[in-house]
Formats: sequence, C-alpha cells, structure tokens
Amino acid sequence: MKEAMLYEKMGEGNVRCNLCSHRCLIHEGETGICGVRENTDGALYTHVYGKAISTNIDPIEKKPLFHFYPGTPILSIATVGCNFKCMHCQNFDISQISRDKKSIIGRDLIPRQAVALAEDNGCTSISYTYTEPTIFFEYAYETASLAHRKGMKNVFVTNGYMTEEALDTIEPYLDAANVDLKGFSEKFYKTVCGGRLEPVLDTLRRMVARGIWVEVTTLVIPYYNDSPRELRSIAEFIHDELGASVPWHISRFHPAYKLTESVRTPVETISEARRMGLETGLEYVYTGNVPGDEGENTFCPSCGQVVIGRYGYHVQKYNIENSCCNKCGASIAGEF
Repeated sequence: MKEAMLYEKMGEGNVRCNLCSHRCLIHEGETGICGVRENTDGALYTHVYGKAISTNIDPIEKKPLFHFYPGTPILSIATVGCNFKCMHCQNFDISQISRDKKSIIGRDLIPRQAVALAEDNGCTSISYTYTEPTIFFEYAYETASLAHRKGMKNVFVTNGYMTEEALDTIEPYLDAANVDLKGFSEKFYKTVCGGRLEPVLDTLRRMVARGIWVEVTTLVIPYYNDSPRELRSIAEFIHDELGASVPWHISRFHPAYKLTESVRTPVETISEARRMGLETGLEYVYTGNVPGDEGENTFCPSCGQVVIGRYGYHVQKYNIENSCCNKCGASIAGEF
C-alpha cells in the first residue's frame, strides 16, 4: 500500500478523502466509495498504486480524442475501482470489482515502467482510462510527472467527478481530457451513476479555464437520457460555457452490466443529437459507435471540407497543415 494524497485527518481515527467530490469520511478499517482507498490506523492508503489491471496500446481516437494528436498511438493504463457505479458501465468487470467482489487485482507496473513501455511502443502520450483515474490518482500523478519530463503528453479519460484540489495538483502534467457528461439531470446522475451533475460541470469549466484540451462524450441511453430537451441542454452548456470549438462525441449505447435488458440506441437518435449540436453552434460534433457514419469525420467549420476522414478509430484522410484547413486556411481547434 502507499499513503494517499489529498486527505485530512478528522480526529477519532477518521479521515476525509479529498480526491473526488464524494469527499468520503472514512472510518478506521473501512474504504471509500471507490473501494480502493482504506483507512488504516488513522491514515489513508491506496491499494492500487502500481497495480495495472489493463495496459494497451490504443489509437488516440479510441479515448475518444479527435483533436489531440490524431492518428498517434497512446498507452492506456488502468487499475481496478471507480467512484461511480454506473448501471451501464462497459468496463464493469474491472471498475466495479473492488466494490462487487471486494477484490484488488492487477499486475505490477510502477510509473517508470509504464513510461518506458510507452517509449518502447512509440507512444506520444499516456492515457489514464478504462476506470476512473481519480481513484488511482497517486499512480497517475507520478506516471504523468515522469512522462512530462520525457516530453510525453498525459490524458485523463474521466467522469469529471474530481475535486478542485485534485485538478490543481495534476494540472501541471495534464494536457488533455475526455470528460463524460453522462446526462443533464441530477436524477440521472443519482439513479444511474451514483453521483451528482454539478461537480462534473464544475470540472469541465475549470479544465477549459486552465487551458487543458477538453473533449466531451455523452453515451445516449434510450429512455434514460435521450430526450431532445436533455440532449439540447448538453449542447447548449458546451457552447455557452465551454466554447463552440469544444468537441462533443455522442455515442451509441450497447446493453451492458445492469442494463442488459435495454435496447441499443437507434442510429436516428444519434444523428438527431448531432444535428441539434451543430444547430446550437458547436463546430465539431461526432457520432460514436456508428462506423462509417459521416459524423466520424472532422469538417472545417469555415469551408466544410473533410479535414480528417475516419472510419472507426482509423484516420484515412488528413487535410490539415499547421493546424489549419489546407483548402481555405481556417484554423482547426486542437493540437496537431
């Protein structure tokens, strides 16, 4: 075990974790909601430091990040555990195992080994992903700081439920993030995810204000968060509070975990949500889990040319020069 960062001793052997917005008060011998941070003798320890449950070389488009070094490989690492309990989690077998089965598993991969693995595989960046990076913060922080010194970029794929203190701590090393904005109602967040909406909105605002490159993803689930009103509200929030150039990824749901009886999202729903996003004034709106759809492509917001053509996670066309459309010269938001 490794002593945790960002916690405070509350007296009588209790501690408060200040990594995520649950701010768990943890009694002696107990863990927080995430199931991986334990109060031992009045101090908070993480059980997952250097314990990688998943390590893969991915295309960066899989995060998804479409405007941050597109077409490059990225090392993806994760540990078990999560501070949410999403009923539709696609990675529930690793994210929920610390809660469902009270189990901590993973292979030893300390930060310097993770960075060396990224170097050996020609990766320009490392993503902390699959589960929630906030709950393996110490591991992510030390890996990110080492990667930063090597000139690599660092990416969080996150539910956005981190505290301002956590963001302030990781900010010097965090270059980009894809943040799940899972819905736009407190009811959805409480019932389906086990969290609250407002802390996620606060994280998005703070990341953009700090100059971290942000892309937003919404997984659209039939009968849960697919109303036109809710989807339009997400588009308007991104446009009005984050900026028109912040990409929005609208992904199709496939039944999983505790929502196996649900239906797949109709492609028409995804297409309509994309139309609403563009109508709201967002410059880059994408469809996810719909291979071959035109919404996988990046279009120049000025002349309409396809500046990055994609099929699935693969870049097939690239018409950007010096971060600009090579046809009309308009700037394309992102890092290329």
